[in-house]
Amino acid sequence: MSNIKRNEIMAFEPDWLTAIGVNKSATEARCATYGTRRAVKKDQQKAWLLHAITNIDLTTLSGDDTDQRVKRLCAKARRPVRSEILAALGVPKLKLTTGAVCVYHNFVETAVKALEGTNIPVAAVSTGFPHGLSPLETRLREIELSVAAGAKEIDIVIERHLVLGGNWQALYDQIVSYRQTCGDAHLKTILATGELGTLTNVAKASMVCMMAGADFIKTSTGKESVNATLPISLTMVRMIREYHERTGFKIGYKPAGGISDAKTSLVYLSLMREELGKEWMQPELFRFGASSLLNDIERQLEHGVTGRYSASYRQPMA
Repeated sequence: MSNIKRNEIMAFEPDWLTAIGVNKSATEARCATYGTRRAVKKDQQKAWLLHAITNIDLTTLSGDDTDQRVKRLCAKARRPVRSEILAALGVPKLKLTTGAVCVYHNFVETAVKALEGTNIPVAAVSTGFPHGLSPLETRLREIELSVAAGAKEIDIVIERHLVLGGNWQALYDQIVSYRQTCGDAHLKTILATGELGTLTNVAKASMVCMMAGADFIKTSTGKESVNATLPISLTMVRMIREYHERTGFKIGYKPAGGISDAKTSLVYLSLMREELGKEWMQPELFRFGASSLLNDIERQLEHGVTGRYSASYRQPMA
């Protein structure tokens, strides 16, 4: 994000929250149109899919993760599409990588070493992920250790009860402490939106996190029963737009959980373009939190070249 002025910790402005309200029915009606009238076709679709790869935070957050799995994931991040497919698409020299690799703290050093010689950052989930309920001192220490290990991005998770109880000052103070501990590493705040009750809560939590210095706001841990949805995404990106209008700072957006097919990725890219503009389609300001999305994008690109879909088991681990 070197070409984008980094967000600053702003003063807490409770009046900004008082004015926030989300019309659920209108939001859902707007979102219902995205998958129907905003199709990207043929060569343009191939270009958009190649671009979508650069927006992926290639992720593994499983209890059975190993160093070898993380190394394989990093190899895929470095070379996300097979060279013969790129050649057939007419871009044999395209230097294509994913936006980042996202892992637990224990695997940060493994990922950093595997990505040496690239500009691919390592993101670490932190602060008692996925529930965010460990002691605050422990959460801050997690951030410190991940940054020291080489993580350039820290994905923290908020305490949902602060939102559900309307304790916005406490949420702000907590995110400020995370941001200060991150130092130069970028802070991505996970709202766990499926557990916040209402879209208005999602909107207010988004605004508070941005006031407190978040570089990105992110929907989900991927562990909730409801993860990224279009109504939630529309709500959050409109808060990003409002925050930009108020402060001039550009905040990134990361939908995570449940985005596993190429068609859905194009819908999200369309949403970003229409609501925030082309700049917000770039990896500096937009990421998918995903593990299986890359596999499906590569299958779609191969189909565009050969006219046939490969079996999913033929795809490398992503």
